[in-house]
Amino acid sequence: MNENDSNWERDLLTKLASAALREQRRARLWGIFFKLLTFAYITFILLSVYDWRGRADMSGGKKHTALVELNGLIAPGNDASAEKITGALQAAFKDKNTQGVVLKINSPGGSPVQSQTIYDEMKRLRKKYPEIPLHVVVEDICASGGYFVAAGAERIYVSKSSIVGSIGVLMNGFGFNGLMDKLGVDRRLITAGENKGMLDPFSPVNPRDVEHARELVNDIHQQFIAVVREGRGKRLKETPDMFSGLIWTGQKSVELGLADGMGTLDSVARDVIKAEEIVDFSQKENIAEKFARRFGAAAANTLVEALMRASPVLR
Repeated sequence: MNENDSNWERDLLTKLASAALREQRRARLWGIFFKLLTFAYITFILLSVYDWRGRADMSGGKKHTALVELNGLIAPGNDASAEKITGALQAAFKDKNTQGVVLKINSPGGSPVQSQTIYDEMKRLRKKYPEIPLHVVVEDICASGGYFVAAGAERIYVSKSSIVGSIGVLMNGFGFNGLMDKLGVDRRLITAGENKGMLDPFSPVNPRDVEHARELVNDIHQQFIAVVREGRGKRLKETPDMFSGLIWTGQKSVELGLADGMGTLDSVARDVIKAEEIVDFSQKENIAEKFARRFGAAAANTLVEALMRASPVLR
């Protein structure tokens, strides 16, 4: 056997050994990935069952106060969206052991449409379940859209230092046309419809646009005022500045009839609803969902890494 034949055999053996090692590594990576996937699936099922049983057994079948939390900005996609809040309220009222419902609010406001949707659903549920009271407990702030929602409750309870009110509507923006002139930038806006570019931030202010926008926010403001008057009724002690957008302390809001008294979640559950057991119906991300979200990102990274290592094309 000459030297060339020996080198050829050696190269062939090296290539075969490398191919075998790559195949083993590929199989090992895929094995790890599918084991992780199986583990995640089993864990997800167990955590879901645990979370469901934990909620189901929370009251032990006794009469309870149902809690729904509204925290933060009222807007689509948020924890305080109309979809989540109305869904939680519906579940709270449907529960056969619910003695009363407390909507705990800590919100500076948000979307008028989302607030109106929650308010309307609160009124509907109160009418459908007249034997189950619905109260609001305010924490730090219940302003603007937050108070719009609160007006749908039977009673509103606050702390002395809570911030309540801001019964008004705003529409804001910026104007950059002066800056564009300084920079020598030419704005080219083409529209179909003479008002399509209304309040464009890069164009000079058009008084007609401003007047139309003012009419728009005034209409929404009147809807807000009507809701407050409907919800509070004769308890409301109207003043000239009540609907001007001002805010008040919780103590002052009681004097004005914007709230009914001082109270916390525990005191309202214990002394008003007469059911100290509190069951949280808020639609929050549960343990299983948190795990699934975090594991999903890790699993995706593992899959990408496995594909990159296993495929000769990607290397």
